[in-house]
Amino acid sequence: MVATLYTELPSSFYVQLKHIKLLVCDVDGVFSDGRIYLGNQGEELKAFHTRDGYGVKALVNAGIQVAVITGRRSKIVADRMTSLQVSHIIQGEENKADALQALMSELDLTADQVAAVGDDMPDTGMYRHCGIKIAVKDAHPQVLQQADWITTLPGGFGAVREICDTLLQANNALSGILGASV
Repeated sequence: MVATLYTELPSSFYVQLKHIKLLVCDVDGVFSDGRIYLGNQGEELKAFHTRDGYGVKALVNAGIQVAVITGRRSKIVADRMTSLQVSHIIQGEENKADALQALMSELDLTADQVAAVGDDMPDTGMYRHCGIKIAVKDAHPQVLQQADWITTLPGGFGAVREICDTLLQANNALSGILGASV
């Protein structure tokens, strides 16, 4: 077992983390707590955790790409992910498996170089194409059953940061990342 900042992981799994070149995440329920706030004027609001933002920017600065694949379309998501330097923002995609497969082909990545994070059943399609299947702590029970790794933190409350920190730690890059929280 290897001690991370958050938990202990099996040594063989920890070694797999060193091969990850792309972290792909769902948005609602992973970057957010899954709730969508709708106002009387039709506005949509989501809450994002600044620690997750810092983690994503640190991962990108360390050379690991980040992508989001989400079934909904939202300007909020596009703006947030752009501010975090996420280079692959795929929205309005109901078939996440095909979207991930196309992205992997575009980036010339193999399954063992990709980790996918989800919280609900539509996200499990991505699991077919990645080497590491991650579920946030409060994911749907069927998603939890399929995951190789379950975060100690729930979606929207630092789960993405936990994943980023652990990937950085596995790549000996955790202490070298500086910058502002976003």
